[in-house]
Amino acid sequence: MEIFKEFRIEAAHRLPRVPPEHKCARLHGHSFVIGVYVGGEVQATAGWVQDFADLSAAMRDVHEELDHRYLNDIAGLENPTSEMLAIWVWRRLQPRLPGLSRIVIHETCTSGCEYRGI
Repeated sequence: MEIFKEFRIEAAHRLPRVPPEHKCARLHGHSFVIGVYVGGEVQATAGWVQDFADLSAAMRDVHEELDHRYLNDIAGLENPTSEMLAIWVWRRLQPRLPGLSRIVIHETCTSGCEYRGI
């Protein structure tokens, strides 16, 4: 079984490693949606995989570090593609959420990525 919780952040970035004429080389922002997924067995007593409040607690300081920020200024996000953001979030959450199974980043309504810690 897999559960998830989504978190929304507003953040600005630019992609420094694309050609200068690429539109993403310019400063711009996104309303990112970060999906945090945890897998495991349904606990017989509680009837759930994990309390959604645990996901919120694990994500609290990560959300604070990202929301309404310029992502390029955050250590480890100097090239803040959706892929790099997913890896960055995974590395922050994995020690706190042992059942973490994937991170899904929605950069726009139609574009994003999924990271499974591989």
